This record gives sequence, structure tokens and C-alpha cells, in this order.
Amino acid sequence: MPAGQSAEPVEYVFIEYGDGMAKLPVKQAAKMLYRYNLPSESKKPRTLSKLNDTSAWEKRRTKGKIAIQKMVVDLMELYLHRLKQKRPPYPKNPAMAEFASHFPYKPTLDQKQAFIDVERDLTERETPMDRLICGDVGFGKTEVALRAIFCVVSAGKQVMVLAPTIVLAKQHSDVISERFSRYPHIKIGLLSRFQTKSEKEEYLKMIKHGQLDIIVGTHALLGNRVVYNNLGLLVVDEEQRFGVKQKEKIASFKTSVDVLTLSATPIPRTLYLALTGFRDASLISTPPPERVPIKTHLSSYSESKVLSAIQFELDRGGQVFYVLPRIKGLEEVMEFLEQSFPDAPVAIAHGKQHSKQLEDTMEKFAAGDIKILICTNIVESGLDIQNANTIIIQDVQQFGLAQLYQLRGRVGRADKEAYAYLFYPDKSLLSDQALERLAAIEEYQDLGQGFQLAERDMGIRGFGNIFGEQQTGDIGNVGIDLFFEMLFESLSKVDEHRLVPVPYENVQLDINITPHLSSEYINYLENPIELINEAEKAAEKDMWSLMQFTEHLRRHYGKEPRSMEILLKKLYARRMAADLGINKIYTYGKMVIMRTNMSKKVFKIMTESMTSDIHRNCLVFTGKEIKAELLLELPGEQLLNWIFQCLADLYASLPALVKY
Repeated sequence: MPAGQSAEPVEYVFIEYGDGMAKLPVKQAAKMLYRYNLPSESKKPRTLSKLNDTSAWEKRRTKGKIAIQKMVVDLMELYLHRLKQKRPPYPKNPAMAEFASHFPYKPTLDQKQAFIDVERDLTERETPMDRLICGDVGFGKTEVALRAIFCVVSAGKQVMVLAPTIVLAKQHSDVISERFSRYPHIKIGLLSRFQTKSEKEEYLKMIKHGQLDIIVGTHALLGNRVVYNNLGLLVVDEEQRFGVKQKEKIASFKTSVDVLTLSATPIPRTLYLALTGFRDASLISTPPPERVPIKTHLSSYSESKVLSAIQFELDRGGQVFYVLPRIKGLEEVMEFLEQSFPDAPVAIAHGKQHSKQLEDTMEKFAAGDIKILICTNIVESGLDIQNANTIIIQDVQQFGLAQLYQLRGRVGRADKEAYAYLFYPDKSLLSDQALERLAAIEEYQDLGQGFQLAERDMGIRGFGNIFGEQQTGDIGNVGIDLFFEMLFESLSKVDEHRLVPVPYENVQLDINITPHLSSEYINYLENPIELINEAEKAAEKDMWSLMQFTEHLRRHYGKEPRSMEILLKKLYARRMAADLGINKIYTYGKMVIMRTNMSKKVFKIMTESMTSDIHRNCLVFTGKEIKAELLLELPGEQLLNWIFQCLADLYASLPALVKY
């Protein structure tokens, strides 16, 4: 061995690219490589990048960066807006101790901490609460909500409790009514599709006039017809089960009222908000002492296994959930079970049933009159039946990971050992993603692992709906690990992305152009002076109002003549300048100068996201001004057009900036 050469062998990793192999020492690779996870693709990306052309990867990275930047900004806007809201702290209520003493169990340490967190949010802070209570099924999240409800209702405010299904809403209503039965002055109402039209109208009237203190219901509570008298708290159970539009409505409540979200497996978005510190979270991961872990069996489907599992449960006097992923097939299973167990009453439950029928079935099952309930995942949230301790889930590959976890949590609520049987068809028919889901469920058989499961689910299916309607798109482009690194980097520099708009009336547009409306057009307009005042008012308010005004004008009078277009363009230019933090625009020979308060970093973000090279290449930032040297001195109308186009191009990058 030559002198000076180390005896220790060096390990290398070989990486395949589109145009060849790269060889890296393992130690170096560990620092430079990211695990690349994509939700909806097979194990390999569709196309590999090329080593001698890094531009494709750079483009993906930039797209990912812009997507993250916009997302962080959207969140910042919401949370900054919330921080500006003020409400007096709720009084510390001495009656709380008495209310808490009626909780029939001894709280776990995690639960106690969650009680303290929520009480502090309500009684010591002046900004509305937005807290996530993350805890497994049956770990006592509802009790945390009940104490928050008591605190708010005692101060004379209304509370809305929002659940994803009518079954769960009904259960919440029962639990709340039972817990508040000692307080007859507190009125509780359940708004549901089980009510007649006149009952609903009566309820809406009571909510509006403040005659109901606690209103429980499904997404119907988010409708425009529900007007609250004095809403103080919104409790959302399992936010991930609501649709995009409903989530956005929930988000709009967060700016003005206290919000408490309960979740057994938080959706990736709520989880990541909790992880990144945008949102307060309390984690309840200790099972109550009386809870017994659920024995989970995962195997391919066989009739004999199904029958012996049901027989075992019936023999010990229990009840069984039998869950299928769709309505089609429920009848078939019912026939098979009625023949196999002629003495055990069997019933079907699904969301398309008539509401009264569904309610009756659920009540009979809860009372123990029905022994086997064949259902869809309508029972996923909240059906708490102490005597049902076996659940059978067929075609398990068609359920999401969080769904399976929730379904499995329907059993094991008592001190009896509980069983969950997950059946899949022949493994060769399953996709990679379905197989990964199954492996994760097996891995997390212990209790209290909803949180880890949500992180794992994030890895398997990507981020899905991280913000509003945005899908994985650009975020999936870079894989999960790099995404997180970029996200934290973006969060740490959030202050650099700050844009301070200026008031519209402070913006000076010094361009020598005065439009003269023709007498013909003036006569054509119903009330020209009022109309021009209206345009000015709309521009002063915000861009949306100005756009609405323009649309209204064109609907009434058709396309405006050039003189009116110039007048509108001046208003648009001033409005855009105000939003961009530009307070004066003037010319000096061939030079267009925009005086601004923005930082160099903000200018850089803006020009990087500009679509037109024409404007990007001629703009120069000098600290207090943005300058552009044109090829020749333009006459008034052309100059206004150039300024309008340039501002519009800068304006398009506003979503990536935090507007204080």
C-alpha cells in the first residue's frame, strides 16, 4: 500500500441521471442528497434530470420556491390580520372548578396541560385563540372543548360547534346537553337536516336573537342564512373532513372569533401549521388508564375469517361495525350475514339514506338492538358505542390512512379488548401507494399515534390541499424534505418580504395628460359627474372595487372611448402604485422615475417573478427610487400605457409579498 494512503475503504453512492451516472462518497452524499417523495407517482420520477443540463432542476426548484413563498405569505396575511384583532380577555370564572368536577374521569397529564393552554388563550390573551387540540380517538379532546365552551358561554357569548357528519353532530349535541344539564339557563340547539323547514326557520330566528347559547351542526352552520347574535367561539371537529369552500369559510371566522380545532389525525396542512409555529397546538398523546390497545389484523379477505371474527364478538355479547368503502355492495354483505347469523339483528347505514331512517338505525345500534351495523365510512367520526368492540373493514386499500385510523378508533372505547380486521383483495392488485398505507397502519398499532401517522401520511400522499385550493403541484416538484427546508428558510426571512402599501390619496402621478370626454359620450352617460366620482371612490377603496366599477360601466355603456380609457388607466396606475408602495411617478427626459419605500429584496422578488423581459431589463433600483430609461421620450398617452403595463407586471408578483 503506497505511503500516506488510508487503509479505510471509501464507500460511494452511484446516482443514475438522464444522461449517465454520478459517483459520490457516502459522507458527502449524506450532506447533499434529499429523500425524494412524491405523492401520486410510482417510485421513480417520470423523467430523470440531466447532469450536463441543470436548468430543468433549477426551474423546478424556483417554481417550488415561489409556491412556498406565496403560501407563507397567504398564511402570514391571515395570522397578521388575526393579531390585529383585539377582544377583551374572558373573565376567570370561579364556577369553572365546579363544572370541571363533573368530569367523570381523572384527567391525564397531557389533558391537564391542554386545559391550561386553552384557559390561558381565553383569559390571558387579547387576540383571538386559534388552537389545535391533537389527540387520539377517545383521549378526551371533547372535555377540553367543553371547558372552553363553558368559559365563553358564561361570559354571555354564543358558541358554534361544527362537525363533519350529522351522526357526529348529534353525538356532540347529546354530550353537551348532558354536561350542561345542571345549567338550565344555557340553551343548546342542534341544526340538522333531520329538522323540518319550519323547525329550521325557528332555530335560525333563535340564533339571530341570541336565544341559543350553543349551536351544534354540520356545514349548514356556515351558510349565509345563519346570522349569529354574539358569536365568541367556534369549535371545529375534524377540520380535514370539510370541503375546500367550507375550510375557507372556517378560515374567515379565525380572524374575528376564538377557534378551537379538534383532530385525531390532523391534516398535513394543520399539522404543518402547528409544526411551524403559526398555530398553537396541544398534543394529548397519553391514553386514559382504562383504554386497551386495539388488536389490528391485516390480511387478504376470506369469508371464514370474517365469520369467526363476528362470531367471537357476538358470543361475548358485543356488537360489530362492518365497513365498506362505497354504498354498492352493502346489500350483498347484509344478505350474506343474515344467512350466517339468523339470530343477530343486522342493519345498513349510509349518508344517502333518508335522514329519519339513518337516525333511527344509529339510535337502535347505540341502544344495542342492532348487533351488526353494515355501513360506509359515515361512522368514521365520533360514533361512540361502548359495546361495539370489533370493526371489520373491507377493501381497506380504498381508504385514506387517516380514515382507517379514525375508523379503527370506533372500537376500544371501553375496557374490553377490541379488534380491528382490515381486509384487502389479492395483494398483486394493489398499487404501491395502497401497499404503503397498509404497512403504515400495521406499524402504528399502538395507541396515541395519530400525530406520527399524520406525518407519515404526509410522506405518502404529499401535501394535498396545503392552502385553499392549491394542490401538490409545485410543492411536489422538489420532494418533501427539500420542501420543508425551503419552507423554514422562507419563514426565517419573512420580514424581508414585507411590502408597506401607501394610501391612495398620497400617490402623485405627474404625467402631462388630461383626457377630455367628448360631448357625445357625456350625453350618452346618465350622470357623468357622479359616474367619474364613483370611479375615483372605487380606486380609493381597492383594486377589486375598481375592477367591479369597470365591469359595471362596460355592461351598461359598452366599451368606453379612448378618452375614458385614459381616465381609467390613470386611476388604475395610481391604485397599483399605492398597493406597491410607490408614492410618486414622474418623468425626466427619457427617464421614468418611481419613488418608493420598498426594500432591495422586495424589488428583487418582484422583478424575478415578472413575466415580461421588456420591463425587467430596463428597471434599476437605487434605494429610494425605481428608474427606467426609455429609448426615446414618449408622448403622454404612450407614456401612460408604458407605466400602466410596467406597474401591472410588478403588481402580478404581489401574492408573494407580505403586505403590512
